[in-house]
Order: sequence, then structure tokens, then C-alpha cells
Amino acid sequence: MTDHLLPDAIVALAARVIEENRAAGRRIAVAESCTGGLVSAALTEISGCSDVFERGFVTYSNSSKQADLGVPGDIIDTFGAVSIACVYAMARGALERSKADVAVAISGIAGPGGGTDSKPVGTVVFARAVRGQDKPEAESRQFADEGRSAIRQDATMCALELLLP
Repeated sequence: MTDHLLPDAIVALAARVIEENRAAGRRIAVAESCTGGLVSAALTEISGCSDVFERGFVTYSNSSKQADLGVPGDIIDTFGAVSIACVYAMARGALERSKADVAVAISGIAGPGGGTDSKPVGTVVFARAVRGQDKPEAESRQFADEGRSAIRQDATMCALELLLP
């Protein structure tokens, strides 16, 4: 039995993220919506993470994405919170509001409600921004609808992988 609340695979990947970013001399930040702080929780499970993990933003509501990360309201109105445009802005905002070298943003539909034909439950978008690079990288993933917890954990794993150097 482990002494942490998160699945072992998530904690192991978080440890790798901390170790490899420490070796690369990079500090990281995360901007989370559908994961609700799971990425930050995974990173802070690792003893000594404070020299790598600069900060985490949990911006679940649209208004918090705007207030805390500077996401323009017209992006949310036009494309929605679960969009490449929104996570681009979230990742940029996390970099601008921190001393991190790299930031990952996550927004999605964890269910069981909230899905649409064009964005079904399990749709999660990610962006990775690196200080000094003009445009963040982004991707959209469709996770199997195996329940809210499973979707959030899958999204956490994906976000952690994006934080590897």
C-alpha cells in the first residue's frame, strides 16, 4: 500500500517530470480546468518538488480563466472553454503570471453531463507553452467515457507527459 491518494502510475510519472525538469533546470506551471488540481496534486506528491513546480492555477469557471489567466472573453464566447484557442490562452497566461519556463493547460468535459455532439464527454484539450517560443503546442484528445474519475486521471497523465523535457 502506498502513502498517497493518487494512482501509482500518476505519482511515478510526476516523479519523472520533477526529476527531468530539475535536470534540465526548468520550472513548470500548470493551468487546470477539468482536472481540478490533480496535476498539481501529483506534482506536489513528490518531495522536493518546490524547486521545479512554480505554481498551479485551477481555473474551473470561465470567469476564473479570464481573471486569473487573462483568457479573452471573446475566445470563450466564440470557441468555448474546451477549445484549442482557450488552452493556448490559458498556457500563455500561466507563463505570463509565473516564473515558469514551461506551462501546460488542460480543459475538457469529464462528464457525466456537459457533452455535445461536437464535444462529447471525454473531450480534453491540452496546450504546452515554453517561454521564448511564440506559439504553444496544442492537441485535442478523446478519452473513453469510462466515468468522470477515469477521464480526469487520463487527462492528468497526458498533461504530465507534456511537461517532460
